[in-house]
Amino acid sequence: MKTNPANPQTVLCADLLAPEGYGEIIGGGQREDDYELLLERVHAEGLAEADYQWYLDLRKYGSVPHSGFGLGVERTVAWICKLPHVRETVPFPRLLEKIYP
Repeated sequence: MKTNPANPQTVLCADLLAPEGYGEIIGGGQREDDYELLLERVHAEGLAEADYQWYLDLRKYGSVPHSGFGLGVERTVAWICKLPHVRETVPFPRLLEKIYP
């Protein structure tokens, strides 16, 4: 996520929380597009630069500001249908007694 220029302790993102305790159903944020900052973070976290080279190359010669989001379909369905657990919305839930679909 891209750091918020107005407050460096936060990032430019937003979450949509469903009421009644269902939690986050949509999360989105602006992606970091500064090559040098990304490279600095890779090294600061002790990650192998080669593992992220493909991603860094996308930003190396400049990138446009862009954002993305993710929709939690199962949580959204659980909220709309007022189901007690998200596991009831998953087509192939992982249960202790059921390992394979």
